[in-house]
Amino acid sequence: MNIVDNLAALLLEKRLMMGTAESCTGGMIAHLITSKAGSSAYFKGSVVSYCNEVKQQVLGVSAKDLLDYGAVSQPVVEQMALGAVRVLGCDCAVATSGIAGPSGAVPGKPVGTVWIAAAYKDEVTSRCFHFSADRAGNIEAASEAALTMLYQWLCR
Repeated sequence: MNIVDNLAALLLEKRLMMGTAESCTGGMIAHLITSKAGSSAYFKGSVVSYCNEVKQQVLGVSAKDLLDYGAVSQPVVEQMALGAVRVLGCDCAVATSGIAGPSGAVPGKPVGTVWIAAAYKDEVTSRCFHFSADRAGNIEAASEAALTMLYQWLCR
């Protein structure tokens, strides 16, 4: 079984609904989940918040945090995950914000830098990853890491 199958089984077992708030993954996580038949039993939806205005206006990310820390940061990705739980009305969510490449790097945040958060109700955990593939590879790796993070957190 792969991570999508494992997460689906866990969500069904625990009777939980999930959602996503995606920036650098551009909806790939939602695509992976909804590619599995029956996913409507545990998947509520997704917000692809590629620009900061959507992060703020839809997910409730603080404008100050976006300015102070940038979109690719722990405070922003955690607010995205919690915002997804709130606006989608789900039990848990994952969020991604990063630099998929090939451009977009800034000092201290090279291409492949991705912050990922997993939220369950009002709790959130996050981690910074550094992937080193091309754009498609970074998106794929970030998507799998996000699903794995949520799965491991719900197993605790």
